[in-house]
Amino acid sequence: MSAVGIPSAPDLANPQLTNALRTVLAGFEIQNFMNTMKSLKSSLGIPYWELRLGIHTGPLVAGVIGEKKFAYDVWGDTVNTASRMESSGKEGRINISEATYNLVKDYFVCEYRGKVNAKNKGEIAMYYVNAIKENYANNTEGRVPNQKLLELL
Repeated sequence: MSAVGIPSAPDLANPQLTNALRTVLAGFEIQNFMNTMKSLKSSLGIPYWELRLGIHTGPLVAGVIGEKKFAYDVWGDTVNTASRMESSGKEGRINISEATYNLVKDYFVCEYRGKVNAKNKGEIAMYYVNAIKENYANNTEGRVPNQKLLELL
């Protein structure tokens, strides 16, 4: 589990957009690493594992808990929905909520999955992020951002 933008940088014009973009780009980096490890381990006949990535954008509560051992943690419906994005996704894919989709749709090629039944949440509209849109990508696979997209961050 990862949380981005806690707290949001005060100098950002639109911290929700910036945080959503950064999170999806981090998802691509994680996927690239996992694909490299899968390829390497597969070629050596070593077992490998894969990840499901889920992203949701929204408000949450964050703070330090504990009396003897302190830990920084996050709570709220946003955290629960992000967890459902992960558990409802597929290995090797980035699954996002409609809230995140509405923020990133101009920058990423997304595939509507329909409404998916999520544990204790009912049906939630979900999308897979497939690539960075051509005018924001630095490579043909759409996995590396170009300078234009990086300047938004």
